[in-house]
Amino acid sequence: MTLQPDIDEGTTGLETERSYGVDESLVRTCEIALSEGLAEELDGLIEGLHASDLADLLEELSSDSRRILFDHVRDRLDPELLTHLDDVVREDVLEQLEPAEVAAVITELETDDALDVFEDVAEADRASVLARLSPSDRALVEQALTYPEDSAGRLMQRELVTVPKDWSVGNSIDYMRDRAADLPRDFYEIYVVDDDRHPVGTIPLSRLMRNQREVRIDDIMLTDIRSAYVEMDQEEAALMFRQYALLSAPVVNDRGQLVGVITADDIVHVIHEEAEEDILRLGGVREDDFYEAVLDTTRARFSWLLVNLGTAITASLVIGLFDAAIDQVVALAILMPIVASMGGNAGTQTLTVAVRALAMKELTAANAARILGKEIIVGGINGMLFAFLMGIVAWLWFGEPVIGYIIAAAMLINLLIAGFAGVTIPIALERMRIDPAVASAVVLTTITDVVGFVSFLGLAAIVLL
Repeated sequence: MTLQPDIDEGTTGLETERSYGVDESLVRTCEIALSEGLAEELDGLIEGLHASDLADLLEELSSDSRRILFDHVRDRLDPELLTHLDDVVREDVLEQLEPAEVAAVITELETDDALDVFEDVAEADRASVLARLSPSDRALVEQALTYPEDSAGRLMQRELVTVPKDWSVGNSIDYMRDRAADLPRDFYEIYVVDDDRHPVGTIPLSRLMRNQREVRIDDIMLTDIRSAYVEMDQEEAALMFRQYALLSAPVVNDRGQLVGVITADDIVHVIHEEAEEDILRLGGVREDDFYEAVLDTTRARFSWLLVNLGTAITASLVIGLFDAAIDQVVALAILMPIVASMGGNAGTQTLTVAVRALAMKELTAANAARILGKEIIVGGINGMLFAFLMGIVAWLWFGEPVIGYIIAAAMLINLLIAGFAGVTIPIALERMRIDPAVASAVVLTTITDVVGFVSFLGLAAIVLL
């Protein structure tokens, strides 16, 4: 029996021409091969897949099929496969490997990737894995674990090329040829160091190869070095790469000595990770739980839903203060969600921009007042426009012009407050050392709901009763 990935007739030409990743037909065909034990057919399906594509395939398979497929390839496992897996999936497949197998994988990887894999090894197995590493590899892993989580020290790789500044181009080329087995797999710059191993310059390989052998290194090196410190937050490192368009950056310890290097591919992962983290936290989700079990996902989301319940009760208590007005004018009960909803949506727009600007270090104490003023003006303009529109709608809907005036005034007030709160809340939370991406949305929703209800129902109580 020969299995071939089928192409859905409803698939567009653009989708069938995609040359990366795995498609649905391959996943379905592999599921069949795994369920029927067709080993040879399975080999034909996955042969030639890039490590990242095979990782995608493992992630898209059901949990049982994933374990069978990983067990099928473990004897010829490409260590790079583990570096492309989602953290939750990687933890799952690592449980299938013996400590000696994990140690063999770590040995084959560059130090930054090796640390990523080791961090997902079960706590009970870590000592056993470390014991099976060579003394040098074990020392590197143990030292890296002493650096703060999400720091440059955790992100950097130790494999790099350094040369003294008094060498020549010829000395450097000969050195790299003689030590080829010890060089990083891929590198684009070599670092020039002094006698105390302080970085004093860099040389792109293109510049090195264009010069004659007798040219001195210190005559052609670039001296404008942007270094990261081992305890620098990885988000700060990513901003440094963005600010100065870096391909790599040296990492130095507290004595200014070169200990590692961060490369652009590491920063791509950091940017993805930080963006994903902020998006999840704005939605009240602490971490990516896409591959988590049902109970784990439920437990992780419960806490923020509980906080939201508390804020909803607060808004309901505010409504309860105006129950007499609502009893007498039914239109108020129909219209009041509109005011709160518009304020919440407008505030979320401002909040999203503000949180992103804080993360990118674009919103600072120097420009905070100007940005706040801009957002209040935007809220005021939109407030007047929607106040006019909703005022006309409410007047025609209920035949009472006063209802239109009340909701128009409430709409303007709430959108002004939404613009103000959308900027000030994340700034205030950051100064209190609370992650704005985590708590801003809950606070903003509470404020816009309460202000919306108080302004609308309060005005109605004053005017109509």
